[in-house]
Amino acid sequence: MIAEELKVVVDKLNGQGKMSFLEAATEEQISQFEESNKIKLPEKYKEWLRYSDGGEFFLPAGIQLYGVAHKPLIDIEDDDMPDDDYIVIGALASGDPVLCEKVGEKIAIFDNETGSIDDELVYDDFFALLNDLYDLLGIGE
Repeated sequence: MIAEELKVVVDKLNGQGKMSFLEAATEEQISQFEESNKIKLPEKYKEWLRYSDGGEFFLPAGIQLYGVAHKPLIDIEDDDMPDDDYIVIGALASGDPVLCEKVGEKIAIFDNETGSIDDELVYDDFFALLNDLYDLLGIGE
């Protein structure tokens, strides 16, 4: 069952553009991923994975999120990580990686052009990122 906060976000996204959500990951798949990689994913990101284990937003070009059970998978050794405090969980169409903290709930966008995390694109949690995608991608402009 989808939590009410996530349902509101998903309904909003579906009303804004074409999405392709993957099959949900199971609690066991998420736990196994965390254990085998010695990490703890953010709670709201895990809630998303239980709804959709990755997917694409605002097709044809927007953002792609990675999963723990369906390809593309999260690669904790991804070369796009700015440092060991982050995991790459997706990418914008521009190639800028979407990051989550290894410890904590924050989600951030790494700007490949400047080689840094844009302070204006740091979100308190995964749902905050999802709620901002329409504006982040400039779709309404």
